Amino acid sequence: MKNLSKLLACLSLASAFVMTSPVMAQTPAKMDDVSVQLDWVVRSDHAMFFVAKEKGYFAQNGINLTAVRKGTGSTDALRLVGNGNAEFGFADLPTLMVGRVQSVPVVALAAVNQKSPMAIISIKSKKPISKPSDLKGMNIGVHSSGSTYVFLKAFLAANGMSLADIKQSTVAPPYESFLVLGRVDAVPGYINAEVPELEDKTGGAGSLSIVQGADFGYRAYGSGMFTSEKLIAEKPDLVARFTKAYLQAFQFVAANPKEAVDIIIKANPEYATKAEILTKQLQTNLTRSFFSDSTKASGLGVITAQQWKETAETLMAQDVLPKTASLTAGYDMRFQEAAKPVRR
Repeated sequence: MKNLSKLLACLSLASAFVMTSPVMAQTPAKMDDVSVQLDWVVRSDHAMFFVAKEKGYFAQNGINLTAVRKGTGSTDALRLVGNGNAEFGFADLPTLMVGRVQSVPVVALAAVNQKSPMAIISIKSKKPISKPSDLKGMNIGVHSSGSTYVFLKAFLAANGMSLADIKQSTVAPPYESFLVLGRVDAVPGYINAEVPELEDKTGGAGSLSIVQGADFGYRAYGSGMFTSEKLIAEKPDLVARFTKAYLQAFQFVAANPKEAVDIIIKANPEYATKAEILTKQLQTNLTRSFFSDSTKASGLGVITAQQWKETAETLMAQDVLPKTASLTAGYDMRFQEAAKPVRR
């Protein structure tokens, strides 16, 4: 009888443990499968997707992340998500605005880069540049269907120039190699992505000339997380849960950059040799991109009506976006507001 009492006590204790275990308590019985489409190869500002899976934020919100697919540019990422080939994606937000005018049904949910990280980049020892007018007559490597092309046209127009003032060479990804090989004089790119990669191949820090668009009239958001209009209409609860998990991961990345890089590499072992580059990319984001007065007031990833409007107006003034385009459509902050992200 004593043994039976002990057994019942043990079973009761085990049952209590199962009922109170954090994982069991927080992981819903039903899980929704989702996939993510990236704009490019894995970079530091994609960390949130991998962190949300590794740290259990997706699982706690009833989400099973089945795939994070590398991409070939923002334009393709937007179309793939808009067509339903993936539930969520990551892309340049000005390019999202252009895509919507072309009937790509996508909606921004978070602005990861509060300030555009786009720039014109050259190798300083070969073709130094310090201002937009230095580009006149230069041979610029252009990937004509991506976010860098949208940026290049807008950047030139913002500084009283056009594509007629430069020479263009259509280059295929990875287009940075054309710069290293001397086949083009400069390329448009991201200071939080291509710059660390290029510096590694061209002599280290200080080897590049970098003319950042934000310093010369290109006032726009950078990249962000998005979904389709259809998913918002049909499964708003899923969008809310995904956004909540994503913003939880964003907070973790901002507070734990070294571990975030380790998690990227764990999920993508082929990047084991790129730990230093990923770290540099993330540090650039932390110092020049992730945070703003708006994130201090409303939380990480926030999109404000004013800055969205300014981004659209910048593109309109430079004839990248038609004057008839909406200044208000294309983003949805209901899910971000419900998630109550940390303010930084």
